Formats: sequence, C-alpha cells, structure tokens
Amino acid sequence: MFDNAYEALNAEGDTRWAFGTGFADPLSGMDTAVPAGVDAADLAAYCLMLGDDALIMSHRLQQWCTCAPELEDEVALANIGLDLLGQARLLLARAGKADGSGRGEDELAFFRSDREFRNVRLAEVTNGDFAFCVARLLVFATWRLALMQRLVDSDDPVLAAIAAKAVKELAYHRDYAARWVVRLGDGTELSHARMRNGLDAVWSYVEELFAAHPVERRVGVDPSTVRAEFDGVLTEVLAAATLSRPEVDGLAGVSGHSGRDGVHTEAMGYLLAELQSVARAHQDATW
Repeated sequence: MFDNAYEALNAEGDTRWAFGTGFADPLSGMDTAVPAGVDAADLAAYCLMLGDDALIMSHRLQQWCTCAPELEDEVALANIGLDLLGQARLLLARAGKADGSGRGEDELAFFRSDREFRNVRLAEVTNGDFAFCVARLLVFATWRLALMQRLVDSDDPVLAAIAAKAVKELAYHRDYAARWVVRLGDGTELSHARMRNGLDAVWSYVEELFAAHPVERRVGVDPSTVRAEFDGVLTEVLAAATLSRPEVDGLAGVSGHSGRDGVHTEAMGYLLAELQSVARAHQDATW
C-alpha cells in the first residue's frame, strides 16, 4: 500500500478502483474487535453519525477552494476540510468493521442514498457568504470539539484513539473560525451586518445538535451534556465580536425526526449528486 496519493498514481502494474484513495486501510494494524459490553450495532451507527458529520462538512468546506477572500484562507479552509475528511475516513471505516458488513470508507461515502446518511443538517446546508462559512464552522467545531474531548474516554479503544487525534485538529478549527467571527463582527458596519446575518442563518440549525438520539445516549456522548460548554464558548466569542446571541427558533424536525434519522434538507440531495456522481456512473472503473 502507499503512504500518499502521488505514490499510488506512479505505481506500475497495480490496478486500483478509479475513485479510491490509494491509501492503506486507515485502521490497518489496529485491533478492531468490538470490546465486550459494547453493542456492535450501536457503535457502528454512532461512528456513522460522526463520520457523516465530518464527510459532509468537509465537502462544504472544499467548495470554498478558489472562492475564499484571501489565498491564506483558501489554504486554511482546505486544510480544515482535509482534517475532517481524515476523521470521516477513520470513522466510516470503524463503522464498517463494527457492524460486520465489511463495507469500506468508499462504499459508505459513495453508495448510500440521502436517507441513509446520519449527519446533522447544519453540515449539509448550502454555502452562503464567507460570514456564513465562519459562523457555521464556529458552531460546528465548538460542538464537535466538546464531544470528542469526552469520547477520548470511550469504551471502544478505536473510537477513543480517533477522538484523541480529532481534538487537536478541532481546537484549531474552532480558533480559526472564532478569530474571523471577531474580526468581522467587530469590524466595519458592513462586516458586522454580514456577520450578524451569517449567525442568524446558522442558528436555525443549532438546536438539532443537542437533541440526543437514542444511539448517542447508549454508546456515545449525550450531546445535551455539552450545551453549557458550547454556550460558554459562543458567549465569549460573540462578546468579543460585539454580537448578541441570535433570537432564532430552532429548525423544526419532520415528524420529530432529524438528520440523525436520515431526514435532511433539500440541499443534501444536490450535495450527494456532486459528491457521488462519478463513482456511481463508473462503479467498476479502475486506473
């Protein structure tokens, strides 16, 4: 196997699936047996939730390439997207091993329908302007960092190891977004208004983040338990940005369901059409 995509591209006599990464199994060398006392189906479902959050958010961030206001931010957003893609690879691979299906990261990413994805809807909604981008990233990274800090003590050693790596990455993601929120909020009259509008647009999706799914309660972290920490961070950042907390009602679920149940916004179908189109059109292609 190869350490990077460039080595894979230059390999001779080694046919690969056209849409694969050329990387080794991200969990290669790890003991992936489900620990005693941990329900395998619940663990797989939970890793799928966390992996889908990272995969879909990564895709939205990658769409900022060539569109960010400065070259430095092109690189920063691309790197944040790559961090989340790496988390998605590990978590989707863990889900496939835990449920015994043998499905790999590529199969889970490219060959599920929108109703089979379990990501929160905050990650999937269509990109707005740059203020919306950093508002969403601040909310997402603050929430996810709080979860991952607690998952370092997971009963599943594989999930605990993934979380330990993610914590370091997410701390940077949160800091990057927070600095931009402060810069725009405490900037000009125009930038303040744009930041205000970005927060308002994002806030409709916040309540879903803390509505615990039964699987999260059984095998992961009940997200409602991190709300106080989330609120504390957001209060501090918004104060520095001379912004107040938005007064926007939470997004109502469809019959009480959420993204965790496979109920998504209209944007999800368009996102997956872009993400999966080549793989679905040429399922057996190799290079």
